[in-house]
Amino acid sequence: MNEYYKGEPKLLVSVDCIVLGFEDKKLKLLVGKRKVEPGRGKLSLYGGFVRQDESLKEAANRVLYQCTGICDNYIRQVGAFGDIDRDPGDRVISIAYCALTNVADYDKNLLAKYDLKWVDLNKLPDLYGDHIEMVRLALAQLRKLLNTEPISFNLLPHLFTLTQLQHVHEAILGVEIDKRNFRKKIKLIDFIERTELIDKVTSKRGAALYRFNRKTYKNSPTFKL
Repeated sequence: MNEYYKGEPKLLVSVDCIVLGFEDKKLKLLVGKRKVEPGRGKLSLYGGFVRQDESLKEAANRVLYQCTGICDNYIRQVGAFGDIDRDPGDRVISIAYCALTNVADYDKNLLAKYDLKWVDLNKLPDLYGDHIEMVRLALAQLRKLLNTEPISFNLLPHLFTLTQLQHVHEAILGVEIDKRNFRKKIKLIDFIERTELIDKVTSKRGAALYRFNRKTYKNSPTFKL
C-alpha cells in the first residue's frame, strides 16, 4: 500500500462474461448457478473478481478460459455496471465482456465441472442481479456491429455454408433475411472464400463450404454487408 489516495474508499471490481454460442439456428447463452451468497443457486453469468496483478481484459480472459477451456475467444468490452445497490453483498462495480464462440469447440466436460448450461437467448431464464441488462446491451451492440465488422464468423466452424452464415445473422438480428440478396452481398466480399469442399452433413444436396480468410481481411479491414 502506498501513500497516495489515503482515505479514499476501496471498491470491489469484477468482470462478468456474456458467452454467446450458436446452435440449432439459435443464439445460446452460457449460464451457471452461483456457488456463493448472495444469490447462491441462482442462474447467472460466469464471472469473477479482478486480481491485483491483472488488467480488466486479462481478468475476463482468465474467467473465459475457466468456463470454456478456450483461450482465443473473440472478446469485447460491453460496459460498466455500477449502481450502488446492484449487488446486495457489497459495493461491487462490474465490467461486462461479451465473448463469441463456436459451441462445437466448447469442452463439454466443463459444463458438469462448473455446473453450466447453454440457454436459448430468446427464452432467457431469470438471472442474478443486473445480468439480463448486460446481455441485452451486448446483443444490441452486436446488432450494430454485425454489418460493419466480421463478428459472425466467431460463432461458426472454420468451414461453413452460406446457409449457416445466414442463420447466424438471422439469429443475431432476430429477423429473417432475404436469401438471394444476402448471398449476392456475400459473394462480393473477397475474404469470404469458397472452397472446393462440399458439406454433405447439414445439406442433403451438398452445399459448398466457405471460409473466412483472416489474413486477407487484415490486409484490407473493410467490411460492409
